Amino acid sequence: MTGQLYLCATPIGNLEDITYRVIRILGEVDLIAAEDTRNSIKLLNHFKIKTPMTSYHEYNKIEKGLYLLNQMLDGKDIALITDAGTPGISDPGEELVAMCCEAEIPVISLPGAAACITAVTVSGLPTRRFAFEAFLPVNKKERAAVLNELKNETRTIILYEAPHRLVRTLEELIQSIDNTRRVSICRELTKKHETVFRTTLAEALRYYQSNAPRGECVIVIEGKGRQQIREEEMKRWEEMEIEDHMVHYEEQGISHKEAMKLVAKDRGVSKREIYQYLLKNN
Repeated sequence: MTGQLYLCATPIGNLEDITYRVIRILGEVDLIAAEDTRNSIKLLNHFKIKTPMTSYHEYNKIEKGLYLLNQMLDGKDIALITDAGTPGISDPGEELVAMCCEAEIPVISLPGAAACITAVTVSGLPTRRFAFEAFLPVNKKERAAVLNELKNETRTIILYEAPHRLVRTLEELIQSIDNTRRVSICRELTKKHETVFRTTLAEALRYYQSNAPRGECVIVIEGKGRQQIREEEMKRWEEMEIEDHMVHYEEQGISHKEAMKLVAKDRGVSKREIYQYLLKNN
């Protein structure tokens, strides 16, 4: 009989945010895989948990992942924890879960603290739909591609950022999105000095250029309004000659009649207006 993998959410700041279930499971499993054992031992000592630990992090995730997999195939139960928050969210736990699923090892997630959810719920921005991007890529090309994708994102956007990189990231967001977009900068969540700075991207940049932030940050950004997208699209079409607009569709194999319908829709006018214009100018 194989063992199981338990994804145990740990506090993102306040130790009281851990669940009774997580404490129980951490005490019952055969082994705890921790992102940083030096950090996690403080948590285990606080709750008097004596279960053995081993490290599992970005730099040993392949080798150690195979070791953990074999341990579970041998029947051992393993708990996975990160330095803070829910395993598998913006950390190598994602790979271990995939390996377990491939090997048909049961994976059980014990819900608990997550900085992204905590931040979006206190941001004051829409929470029905959101896009979680975690940390932006370090690679310049990949980073530029993601920022470009976020330009027209209509959902609330959630990013993680280190304090020493916050100003640079805000500068890039302003360049790729716009400076008036509403934003909430959440720092030190659930800790004594928790702060939620609700402002605009431009004001946030001005503030943090003069006031160096401390503590890990969660950036929650207002999504782009659908009406704004529509207005920008109409403006773009209006800047194009109607003849060129027609060619745009006809070159795609669309009939002349259907192209007139699409051009009229793009420009927010009736098909008859487009017909009359073409009749008059051709």
